[in-house]
Amino acid sequence: MTAADLLPLREHGLDDVAIHDATQVISYFNYINRVADALGVEPETFIRAWEEKPA
Repeated sequence: MTAADLLPLREHGLDDVAIHDATQVISYFNYINRVADALGVEPETFIRAWEEKPA
């Protein structure tokens, strides 16, 4: 990563705090997904995929 990688985020209006917060949330979900995968956690069946329309 370089400062140039942040330009698109800044062009969308994100400041340093917003970039930091997004990085923390994205990193947390990445970590949790890896732990769940490693432990063999099954996906919850009551959650629909993004592309599915609600019933």
